[in-house]
Amino acid sequence: MDILVEELTEIAQVVIDEDLRELLVFNDDFNTFDHVIQTLIRVCKHDVIQAEQCAHIIHFKGKCCVKEGKLSVLKPMKEAICEAGIKAAVL
Repeated sequence: MDILVEELTEIAQVVIDEDLRELLVFNDDFNTFDHVIQTLIRVCKHDVIQAEQCAHIIHFKGKCCVKEGKLSVLKPMKEAICEAGIKAAVL
């Protein structure tokens, strides 16, 4: 019985540790495609093609998940994107 409880505890901890969040970037009428693309390259380490694709999705759909990961990793990225004048959120 103790082994089962220990295994379930370990599994629960793995699920909690792997709780992925999304970093969303939102469209606005102020920032240029180039500024958004350069910000995604700098902050999220996107390559040019990925950043361009995200910028187009943001423009046409109003938002795009630009990165998935742990909150501790995404929060500083969100702050850097917001400091660049682009609206972003971690959900």
